[in-house]
Amino acid sequence: MPYINIKMTKEDGGATKKQKEKLAKGISKLFDDIFKRGGKTAVITVDEISTDNYFIGTKSISKIRNS
Repeated sequence: MPYINIKMTKEDGGATKKQKEKLAKGISKLFDDIFKRGGKTAVITVDEISTDNYFIGTKSISKIRNS
């Protein structure tokens, strides 16, 4: 059983439930297409990270975007 973790920044209120469901379906299908297994048993988690908690070097993404 594959465990797939997707991390993305939380933008404009974050992804909707429908978008996350579509993402999980697409990732599951892609995994199954490539590896020929796990399409129906894949565990998929989506972590949305605040741009205040995502840094490149010493600057947060929020600070970089507001510069």
